[in-house]
Amino acid sequence: MIKQLITKDIKDYLTKGSNKVLLDVRTQEEWDLVGRPDGDKIGLKTYFLEIKRDTLFDFVKEFKNFKIDQDNEILVLCKSGERSQISAELLSRENYKVTNISDGFEGSAEGAGWINNGLPIKF
Repeated sequence: MIKQLITKDIKDYLTKGSNKVLLDVRTQEEWDLVGRPDGDKIGLKTYFLEIKRDTLFDFVKEFKNFKIDQDNEILVLCKSGERSQISAELLSRENYKVTNISDGFEGSAEGAGWINNGLPIKF
């Protein structure tokens, strides 16, 4: 089972342990139109990799190119928590420690989302 985290709890969560990184799996269009999380401003190295339903195998292969140590916990983010859940499941099968940000960048029924909780963004 994939651990779930809502964005309003991220800053507090980051104080509990280290070795956490952020992976945004939205599309280039979403990054361009809505913005990107600026995890560096809260001490969270951030990576960007689109996940597409027709190329799930390529997603894992491309992720491995980042050479993120498996000791890191990967916080996975998408628009509303669905694609990030799929991504988290794929990475978990590869023995990565993952947490799904269940309310995503823009929010969902789970919570307000990254952007609406005032977390840092950039364009």
